[in-house]
Amino acid sequence: MATFGHAMREHWLLDPEYTYLNHGTVGAPPRRVLEKQQALRHEIERQPARFMLRELAGHQSAPWRAESRIREAAGCVAGFLGSRSEDLVFVPNVTTGLNAVLRSIPLAPGDEVVMTDLAYGAITLAAGFATRERGATLRTVEMPYPVLDPDAVVEAFVSALTPRTRLAVVDHITALTALVLPVTAIAAECHARGVPVLVDGAHVPGSLPLDIPSVGADWYVANLHKWAHAPRACGILWAAPDRQQDLHHPVVSWGFGQGFREEFEWNGTSDPTSCLAAPEGIALLREWGFDAVLAYMHGLAWEAACVLTDCWKTTLETPRAMVGAMVTVPLPEAAGTTDVDAARLRLALLIEDRIEIQLHAWRGRLWARVSAQVYNDRSDMVQLAEAVLRRLGSV
Repeated sequence: MATFGHAMREHWLLDPEYTYLNHGTVGAPPRRVLEKQQALRHEIERQPARFMLRELAGHQSAPWRAESRIREAAGCVAGFLGSRSEDLVFVPNVTTGLNAVLRSIPLAPGDEVVMTDLAYGAITLAAGFATRERGATLRTVEMPYPVLDPDAVVEAFVSALTPRTRLAVVDHITALTALVLPVTAIAAECHARGVPVLVDGAHVPGSLPLDIPSVGADWYVANLHKWAHAPRACGILWAAPDRQQDLHHPVVSWGFGQGFREEFEWNGTSDPTSCLAAPEGIALLREWGFDAVLAYMHGLAWEAACVLTDCWKTTLETPRAMVGAMVTVPLPEAAGTTDVDAARLRLALLIEDRIEIQLHAWRGRLWARVSAQVYNDRSDMVQLAEAVLRRLGSV
């Protein structure tokens, strides 16, 4: 079993002169995963056509392989996520997977797509485009904040559904506010009203236990390059069996019309090594003890909330059950209220204090979203707390 904290830094290439509290933004693949990816790249270049045309996805005959390389990797990932291999395909990222679903859903003038005001900005833009070009409406639900009870989230979401709702887009973990939402309960309520559900699980694999079919969604999209330690860019798109026939890749290419898996696995030349190396990241999580990893990250995230709010004299009212490996904490009011204030402080912390942290303005004040990875410990949180106070002239 691994010893978590700063001793784990040896597994990463992260600059030791910086305190990295922003793992959730773009991930940080461990050394061993990067070495696996590079070995795959070298293997490709020994026989490029054989690897890319025959072995990768089986576009041409490869009688020496029982299964294509991409299906083999997908099978490993599917096992980690509680899915059948045939229901899951690789995509570069959640944005691509969500666009695939949004572009495949039949929408007509007057139809509605429902999502919350906590959704990731790029997904909001994609949903806006998909509805606008077909005369449909994007209905945005304002979530209650502070969230004192998961049931309040379900109630707010369900109250926005109408007979014209054709799709509900739900975050499993919200991007900036880092809230673990009750997606299973939301999906059940949506289905009871005949509304299909698309879940954005960008931050979930590797940071929460996940059995995708048990969520009850029609589609589930997630990144593996954040918390599951795959190289960038690597994500998955899962679709329930009855939703696969009409699901299309947003880029039309050779696989079009050949079926769900073929369409997503035969859509032009790209570097497949991030997907093929994804099982290595999962192997690391298992070697370190996945339950222990989760317990450490979740415990440290909550400890970060306690340290920061105590030092900054602010309050976090989010229930602990809705906090995973990230937590978003309010800064002192003196820190500012605008995006400009957030950008200025974030840059000062990076350049002058050597701390990488996600800061943003939201609902009239600044907030810090802290990622708690196994290479972090309590001292990193104390360092952040004190650095912010110095910037504000409070110490």
